[in-house]
Amino acid sequence: MTPEFNTVAIVLLVALFLLWNLDFIATLLNLGSLKPELPEEFRSVYDEEKYAQSQDYTRAKSRFGIITSIASLTVLLVFWFVGGFSWLDSWTRSLEWSPIPTGLLFVCTLMFGSYLAGLPGEIYFTFKLEEQFGFNKTTPKTFLTDQIRNIGIFLVIGLPLLAAIFAIFLTFENAWIYGWLLTVAWSLIAQYLAPTYILPLYNKFEPMAEGELKDAIHAMAQRCDFPLTELKIVDGSRRSGKTNAYFTGFGKSKKIALFDTLVEKHTTEELVAVLAHEIGHFKRKHIIQRMALGIVQTGLIFFLLGLVLNPTSPFSRELFDAFGIEIISPHAGLVLFMILFNPISRLISIPMHAWSRKHEFEADAYAAEATGKPEIMIEALKKVSKDNLDNLTPHQLRVVLDYSHPPMLVRIQALRALPPAPSA
Repeated sequence: MTPEFNTVAIVLLVALFLLWNLDFIATLLNLGSLKPELPEEFRSVYDEEKYAQSQDYTRAKSRFGIITSIASLTVLLVFWFVGGFSWLDSWTRSLEWSPIPTGLLFVCTLMFGSYLAGLPGEIYFTFKLEEQFGFNKTTPKTFLTDQIRNIGIFLVIGLPLLAAIFAIFLTFENAWIYGWLLTVAWSLIAQYLAPTYILPLYNKFEPMAEGELKDAIHAMAQRCDFPLTELKIVDGSRRSGKTNAYFTGFGKSKKIALFDTLVEKHTTEELVAVLAHEIGHFKRKHIIQRMALGIVQTGLIFFLLGLVLNPTSPFSRELFDAFGIEIISPHAGLVLFMILFNPISRLISIPMHAWSRKHEFEADAYAAEATGKPEIMIEALKKVSKDNLDNLTPHQLRVVLDYSHPPMLVRIQALRALPPAPSA
């Protein structure tokens, strides 16, 4: 069956091209916002050479992003217009397997093809672009084993979930409700198991050595009434020179992980401030809020998916015709829905990013209050921006579209604007 150039196809094409152009314009504006003068605020940690390097890094990533987005869109459109989705659906059905294995083969074939198409770009980014700026620490062996681990985790965790969703939509009325509940339960279990069983597959987590830093962090956690149960050092330097920190855990069990690169480059006071920021997310209920919103979003996605998979819906018929697929099925519908939902998801991410940036301001303010020394948090942010070669002057459109964290200069200005801590 040949893809049909109908109303749904036209609307989707227009949306995809508008989305690409929006990103392209944002990239050009972002490059235009690069300023040759080092912002005065960062002169304590940057020199002119490091600042120029950060701008070169922004330019290199922008060029890479433009090329990969063109390649991604081109591959999708070519595969669509030559009838690739229709051919793949017909081929998997010709094997005369039962519906669930047929659906898994259809989806996994597309995923594997997408993976192969994106692999050259991932290799270039890791071993050329990141290497050029001194970030890459990944060896070819580590890269290969990571790919194998990723595939293995999908086969163990993702594939059974996918099979269960297909079974639900093939069996029940109002299947979107059961699919939603199953996915939420699955994701909560995965979050609980990830720190113990999944993340250690990629990194080593060593207990922090006894000493000043550990004592200071535990003192901060106790002062903030934060139920810290584990404090680990992660060998982030195994893959990258960039810095990071995060915490995981549910209920009264909280685990903090610091990248070894972060520990090496910051003072004890700065590390305590960074951890106070992470504790701020916990104390301000950001984690619970994001989790609740994620559950609602997942429900909305499954509700819309249920509409797409309704065989009596004129829209569903037109959508499947647009891709040349004759039979409305859960596996093909899931793939087409993901393509259709991509522009919508991009728009939804705008208020989501704004909300996330608000949370970052609140966590910064909490850290400043908890430490009583906003200047320490400011110095930590400056060093993080230097270590990661952040763009210090991003364009506002790029921030609106993609930044889950406020630009560093804006965060620092917000910290400086906080009222003085009350004297003891």
